[in-house]
Parts: sequence; structure tokens; C-alpha cells
Amino acid sequence: MLTMMKVMTPSNTSTRVLVSVVAIPLIIAASYFGSVYFYIFVLILGLVAYYEFNNMAQKKDAYPNQPFGIIAIAFIITNQFKPVVGFYTAFLVIIFLLSLIELFRNKSSAILNISTTLLGIFYIGLFSSALIALREFYPNIDGLYLRGGYIIISLLAAIWICDSAAFFLGTAFGKHKLFPRISPNKSWEGAIAGLLFAVITLIAAKFLILDFLSLTSVIILGMIIGIVGQTGDLVESMFKRDADVKDSSNLIPGHGGVFDRFDSLLFTAPVVWLYLKYFN
Repeated sequence: MLTMMKVMTPSNTSTRVLVSVVAIPLIIAASYFGSVYFYIFVLILGLVAYYEFNNMAQKKDAYPNQPFGIIAIAFIITNQFKPVVGFYTAFLVIIFLLSLIELFRNKSSAILNISTTLLGIFYIGLFSSALIALREFYPNIDGLYLRGGYIIISLLAAIWICDSAAFFLGTAFGKHKLFPRISPNKSWEGAIAGLLFAVITLIAAKFLILDFLSLTSVIILGMIIGIVGQTGDLVESMFKRDADVKDSSNLIPGHGGVFDRFDSLLFTAPVVWLYLKYFN
């Protein structure tokens, strides 16, 4: 999640703002144009987030098969963009090959190694591929293709606004801890504020770019973002606390890691896709 949860110094704030000014337009452009541009963005997101997850897993004495995981995630994301095999076939082949390779590794616990590798592959890989599925939801005919871009852009905006509302209003009015064991600074008041602002953002988006969705649908999507997105942030915080790290990495100046910045997006994308696919 693009979050502001750290203590800000003037230099840190300037760095964060500068990175955001450069990165956000590029992400929005990739989302708008879709196709190979968005595929490249998601591929980078998935591979880097997986690398960061693996580093956290190693702090718990697990040794995920990182090269295999990187290849598997690249395949899952690419296969979603340009399908070659079905999910069930890919699932079986990945488990079979990973288990076979582990026979020859002899590093720490085989159970931990296989489990953490598969968790990374199917958590980050599948959730990343859901972003592709969401962007490619509408066919490339008669201008319908842009609708997927509008959904992704609205999703990003709602997550960023939800995060900011949760932080600022939670800081100002928060009195009841949300999950003190996982994230002691988050409050129920902040989480509710984030949810409300996510819904408001989606309602505003309906009148700007999401006119093809009903008011009921955008309200539901806002609730999904406000609830599931914040849950994704908590899940990633759980991983970091277990690994005893502050950020998934320091790759993005002033922001931490890729997994830190996009945890909510990854968690939200498959649920939004499922809603559009089966309930919209």
C-alpha cells in the first residue's frame, strides 16, 4: 500500500513525494494503455514482491527455492496475459517440479522450503495475475478495452485515498486499536474512515470514468477495497512482524519495498475480479 505510516522527516517526506510524482503517472499510464505496458508493470511488481517475500522467509530459517519461484511467477503472470495452459495443469506441474527439485537441495527443512516457496508463488503470483485478468476483463473492441484501465485507475485511487484517510483520521481520532499484535498504530476509527473514503472515491469515479457500472456496483467495489485492501495491508504487516523487519526492502527510496507499496492492491485485485465476473 502506498502508505504514510512512518515518522516523517523533511528529507524523507521530500524523497517520498518525489518518488510518487515520478511513479504514479507511469503506473496510471500503464493501467490506461493496458496490453504489454500493464503486463510489464505487473511482471515487475510480482517478481520483486516475491523476491522480498523470500528474503523475509529466510529470516525464519526457511530457504524458498527462489529461482524456481521467480520462473513460476513469471509463467503464471505471462500465462494470464497470453494463455498457454490451464490453471489446474500449471498448478500440478509447479508442485511436482518443486517437490522433485527439493530432493536435491538438502537445505534446512524441506517442509518449510516447499511451503514458503508455494505460498509466495500462489499468493503473489496468482494475485498479481488477477491484476492482468482485471485489466483485460473487457475485450479490445469498440472502446470497451479502456474500461479495464478505468477500473484499475479507480482501484489505485481508492486504495491511496483509503490509506491516507485511515492514517490521518486514525491519528487524529483513533482510540481503539485494530490489531495491536500485528500493527499497533492502526485503529478501528482509522479503518472505518478508510472504508468510508474508499466508497466515496468509487462513487466519485462512477461520475467521472466508471459510468458503465451501476451505483450499487461501485459502492460494493468501494467496500471491497476498504475492507479487503486494509486486510491485505495487515497480512503483509503480519509477515514483516514475524520476520522482524520494518519494511519488505528499501528498494523504493522513502517508501520501503514493492511488497509494502502494493500489498493492498495485490489482495484486492482477485476479489474485485471475482465480483465483476460473477456478481456484477
